[in-house]
Amino acid sequence: MKKLIVFLFLSFSWVNIVKAEDLAPNSESAILLEVSTGKVLYAKNEKAKLEPASMTKIMSMLLIMEAIDNGKISFDDEVVISDNAAGMGGSQIFLQAGEKYKVKELLKGIAIASGNDAVVAMAEKVAGSVEAFVKAMNEKAKALGLINTHFENPHGLHSENHYTTASDMAIMAQELLKHAKILEFTSIYEDYLTKNDGSSTWLVNTNRLVRFYEGVDGLKTGFTSEAGYCITTTAKRNGMRLLSVVMKAETSDLRSKDTVNMLNYGFNTYKLNVLLKKDEELGKVSIEKGKLENVGVYLKDDVTLLNKVTEESQNYSYNLIINEINAPVKALEKVGYVEVIDTNGNVIKEADVVVKEDIEKASIIDLFKKVFKGITSGLM
Repeated sequence: MKKLIVFLFLSFSWVNIVKAEDLAPNSESAILLEVSTGKVLYAKNEKAKLEPASMTKIMSMLLIMEAIDNGKISFDDEVVISDNAAGMGGSQIFLQAGEKYKVKELLKGIAIASGNDAVVAMAEKVAGSVEAFVKAMNEKAKALGLINTHFENPHGLHSENHYTTASDMAIMAQELLKHAKILEFTSIYEDYLTKNDGSSTWLVNTNRLVRFYEGVDGLKTGFTSEAGYCITTTAKRNGMRLLSVVMKAETSDLRSKDTVNMLNYGFNTYKLNVLLKKDEELGKVSIEKGKLENVGVYLKDDVTLLNKVTEESQNYSYNLIINEINAPVKALEKVGYVEVIDTNGNVIKEADVVVKEDIEKASIIDLFKKVFKGITSGLM
């Protein structure tokens, strides 16, 4: 491993996260965190196993977005509505068996109007059957380390063995937010779905905070008599994205009140500082046996630290550590990492370093040209 050590002193302060007052008095369980750092800013009974109702669709949307990003399906693919999907109860967008809709239209119906019929149709599209899709949901939960989560269906209607926690739901939501395009759907307050017969169904967001709280652009509400009123919310202000989860409130107004309390606390108490930006080149490194001899390296994501707005600053430095890189290398492949170091010499954060382009392995002719170029330049 090669170490390229770079020292850069930056003025930012470390965050001491303390227990806040009860910000969610109307909910049985709640959590608030900052997305880029994953720092939990507030939590209340966050490990309690509760029914998530339609917040279940966060996991369903995650699997749908993964299928799209992996090329398994596309936004423009057509989905034929089955009898099973059309017959779903609860919240729905009134799909009829035999109708055809594009994936993006059904995703809109899930994200905005929480359509149970739409999510079942998409489960069948992605996995071939609802049963296979639910199996994939539980496998994904296991892969994310969610030991207190189990799904029985893709929509969230009541089932005895269907449960999660506020902290697990926050992890699912963070994973979904990695697919940034989902916010183009969850941020819509109202729209229309054009039916196959030419009529329209009005879609209005079940998350009223999208319209009434500055910066809210997702994610998902939920309600059944067993689960109570639930909501997972994300909002972005001044470059900082917060994520909150509220579970088992008695009314929709009370779940919104607790959510607003948490978001106000987060935005008023903390600020996000970007130490290093992912678009800034950190340096150039050599590529063994590559067509390109040297290539720039970048952070995969911004390096950020969360600070209280009232705290004084302190200095940080960072080390850039690069592995030996042998061609071929794929774009966004990890080639090293950055260590952020505090004034006491402690590593407080690490971040992956990548290349931004594919680097092909040099052919024999390419290598010969390099050798010949080196010989001729030495004779000049």
